[in-house]
Amino acid sequence: MTTKEQQFAQTITEHKGTIYTVCYMFSKDTEEVNDLFQETLVNLWKGFDGFENRSNIRTWIYRVALNTCITLDRKKKRAAATNLSMDINLFEDSDTDTQQVDLLHSRISKLKPFDRAIVLLWLENLSYEEIGLIVGISAKAVGVRLFRIKEQLKKM
Repeated sequence: MTTKEQQFAQTITEHKGTIYTVCYMFSKDTEEVNDLFQETLVNLWKGFDGFENRSNIRTWIYRVALNTCITLDRKKKRAAATNLSMDINLFEDSDTDTQQVDLLHSRISKLKPFDRAIVLLWLENLSYEEIGLIVGISAKAVGVRLFRIKEQLKKM
């Protein structure tokens, strides 16, 4: 394995939780999350040589992962097909906490991809400045956007 490949493998090992979290926000389906993860890895590999350390590597990874997931989400919605499933999970959690998390995830998934990305980053406890760097807007705009998103989530 070359040095570049070793550096890439180490970077992915250190940040795979970050990548997976982004992918999970765009789908709950395990196969689809894995597809998003793989596509993100491909895009990270393609851009790895071009990363110039002008920002934190984690910020760059978030940005690539979000852009990949948003792009694939848009493509999926254009070619949307209705899947009917008769599978029922009898072992699914039905406690109040799980229902609240599922409700929140359902509401977040109805947001526009850009807003979904901002909420995801906020839920990851990133500062407004970090979120702004990742999505390309000012920290003040992040605050305004988050306020509007929270209001929108309340009304759903």
